[in-house]
Amino acid sequence: MGRPRTFDTDEVLTKALVMFWRQGYASTSTKDLCEGTNLGRGSLYHAFEGKQDIYLQALRRYYELGTAPALAILDGPEPVRERIRKLMTAVIDTDLADPDHKGCLAINAAVEMAGREPEVQQAVRRHFRRIEEALCATFRRAADDGEFSRDRDPVATARFVMSAYYGLRVLAKATDDREALLDVVRGTLDALA
Repeated sequence: MGRPRTFDTDEVLTKALVMFWRQGYASTSTKDLCEGTNLGRGSLYHAFEGKQDIYLQALRRYYELGTAPALAILDGPEPVRERIRKLMTAVIDTDLADPDHKGCLAINAAVEMAGREPEVQQAVRRHFRRIEEALCATFRRAADDGEFSRDRDPVATARFVMSAYYGLRVLAKATDDREALLDVVRGTLDALA
C-alpha cells in the first residue's frame, strides 16, 4: 500500500501552471517541476501520469481561475458596452502589472502546442469557447434589452470582440504602452455603437 498524498493537488497545479506560463511547455523540465512544486520526482509522477498530464491539468486550472473573473464582468449589471470596456481594461491592467509579460496561458498553449497535441488543442478550444459563449449570451441579452439591434449577429459580434480581447493579450506581451492598448478598446467599443 502506497503512502497517502501529503500535498494539495490544486496548489501543486497552480505552481506548475505558473512555471508553464513563464517558460512554456518545452522549456519546463521535470526537474523544474520538481523544484517549483517542492515534490520529488516519485511523488510528482505518482500523482500525475507525466509532464503532459501535469500541463493539461494546469491548463484546466487556468481555465477555472482565468474564466471566472471574465464571466463575472460579462454577467454584470452595467450596459453591455461598459461591461466590454471593463473586460478589456481588466486584462490590460493585469497584463501590464505582470513583470514577466506572460500574457494568456491559453494563447501561449495555442501557439506552442495546440497544432500538434490534440488534447492541448481541445483544452484551448474549451477556454476560448466558454468566453465566446459568454459574449454571445451578453450580446443576446443586449438585443433583448434594446441596447443592440436584433439585426446584429451575436455570434459574429462575440468573435469580433474575442479577436480584440485576445489580441490585447498578445500585444501586452510586447508593449507597456497602455494608451496604445486602450486604442484597441476604444476602437472595439466604437464598432459596437
